[in-house]
Amino acid sequence: MVPEQLKSVAIEGVIGVGKTSLCTILAQEWGAQLVMEEPHKNPFLEDFYREPRHFAFQVQLNFLFARYNQLLKHRQMSLFAEVTVSDYLFDKDKIFAYLNLDERELVLYEKIIEFMERDIHRPDLVVYLQSNVDRLMRNIQIRNRSYEREMSMDYIRQLNDAYNAFFLSYHATPLLIVNANEIDFVNNPVHRQSLVERLSRPVTGTMYFNPGI
Repeated sequence: MVPEQLKSVAIEGVIGVGKTSLCTILAQEWGAQLVMEEPHKNPFLEDFYREPRHFAFQVQLNFLFARYNQLLKHRQMSLFAEVTVSDYLFDKDKIFAYLNLDERELVLYEKIIEFMERDIHRPDLVVYLQSNVDRLMRNIQIRNRSYEREMSMDYIRQLNDAYNAFFLSYHATPLLIVNANEIDFVNNPVHRQSLVERLSRPVTGTMYFNPGI
């Protein structure tokens, strides 16, 4: 059952943690409308993983405009849906920007995103799937996406640290932090039902979910 007055949920976490899988599960359980990022449509992504410094700005702006346009489009459509579930939070775009862009690029980036943020509504709930680097790398290798094959463990480690720092100080919406190291909601029906049941209960402030504890 969807919590009362919960209209929009954003699932977040580092590459490979299972955001898309959890969104799909919630869409089935709640009859939710899905808003799914499409990284394969970013023409600079594969180049970025090979040469991050050279393609950082191009890949960043492409993602920024794609996320902005997608969320504006679905804001109108969400009027007819009971609940919307997305596999990203617009605010997280800055995590990648501050990690990958140089000082001059950041000045321009911040001017652009400042205007965009005014049009974006924050979700009623953010779910952060928190995992360790070994688990993330294993998941990335298993799904074997062509544009992720050049991704290094060092980059995932930096990204994981940046995500943890971001959500440690995130207070813009209710936040549920899920220990994704100890749960397999994709293959284990018991784990899946446990997580869905937790998400069906209210979240206030920042709360934590440790399966089995």
